[in-house]
Amino acid sequence: MKACIITLPSGKRTCPDVSSKRLSLLILSFLLLSTAFFCLYNYSFSPWRLDMELVYRRSSLPSSRAFGLVNRCDMFSGDWVPQVEGPYYTNETKCQIDDRQNCIKFGRPDTEFMKWRWKPSQCEVPPFNATLFLELVRGKSLAFIGDSLARNQMQSLVCLLASAADPVDNSYTADPRFRQWFYAEYNFTLAIFWSVHLVKSEDADTNIYPVTSQTLYLDEVDEIWANHIEKFNYVIISAGQWFLRPLVYYRKGKLIGCYACNKRKITGLSMYYGYQMAFRTSFTTLLNLEKFKGTTFLRTISPQHYENGGWNTGGTCVRTRPIAKDEIRFEEYFLKLYSTQVAELIAADGKGKKRGLKFRILDPTDMMAERADGHPNHYGHGPGANFTNADCVHWCLPGPIDTWNEILLQVLQSEYNATSLMGKSTPTNQTNS
Repeated sequence: MKACIITLPSGKRTCPDVSSKRLSLLILSFLLLSTAFFCLYNYSFSPWRLDMELVYRRSSLPSSRAFGLVNRCDMFSGDWVPQVEGPYYTNETKCQIDDRQNCIKFGRPDTEFMKWRWKPSQCEVPPFNATLFLELVRGKSLAFIGDSLARNQMQSLVCLLASAADPVDNSYTADPRFRQWFYAEYNFTLAIFWSVHLVKSEDADTNIYPVTSQTLYLDEVDEIWANHIEKFNYVIISAGQWFLRPLVYYRKGKLIGCYACNKRKITGLSMYYGYQMAFRTSFTTLLNLEKFKGTTFLRTISPQHYENGGWNTGGTCVRTRPIAKDEIRFEEYFLKLYSTQVAELIAADGKGKKRGLKFRILDPTDMMAERADGHPNHYGHGPGANFTNADCVHWCLPGPIDTWNEILLQVLQSEYNATSLMGKSTPTNQTNS
């Protein structure tokens, strides 16, 4: 399985380069899609990197990047800058950190990766204020839906909030993949629903398909999250790496094709098709849930940084500081996954307006491409884990993923300000230009 997202100059390639011609065609195609929505939306879109330079593409994406400020600061376009202060929390803070991301606990010797802050080009991201966050979500609820990277962000948030409140674990199951925290003082519920494909899925028949194959029922949502989500005010949905393995596709209960299954008599379909349908079915489900009145955020795909090999061929991520912008190479398939999920968000937002539902974006993809230093590498241990393979997918806690929640705070404050009644008092910690 090809697992590389970014290739760095010192890295041995495990995926083919994107030629300028092919990538230009890809960008042109997506620009045409974006133009179709130009009259409906008035926001900015994330930059993509092409070879040695940044190619900024501005589309009309329905976005959380317009933060109610006069200059509409793009929170996701900027640079990482050094900071003297250390992290908000440590591995000894009273919060749950998965051992696989607990880098300091398992001996990571350097600490510089925790001493960088994100600086948008036109404004500042204020330090995380746990009390402000909890005031903004008082009496509300927030759910993460996705894979282990969704859990990674959720655990970051719980640790960031630990300085202000101690939640109670009121999870409905003992399964650690599904956690629910209740902040009694604020009547706030925070939950994580493990759903790697977002739609109904199961292991494929290994007598027919490759061992790692998964069967996806593309028109059937994963009920593990859909049956619980109506009550939530905010939903952060994401998916990524699990779509890289062999996939068997069903619709209306019938086999329609597969990706990388090596079966001549079965129609070959791309992983992008499965990815597209998973988000389409998920967004459609949220649109059709009668009692759901919440705001849905797409958290865009997170980059990984294997060098000198892939995840299963000896690749590692040993850097101790962010990499330069001009060193970054995105692989073509990663760009296609990115454009696929964003296109589905655009479509969902158009439909959501008719129901008064909001669809927004949390877009850390580009900013995290520079943080090759932020992964556990070999400094993360899980129960019975194979310590041979490095982890260059997830993010150390504490670490750069905490920035996702710094920006989430600003997004929620913007949403709060936009819906507050004229003259109503608002928690203060505005982003300053």
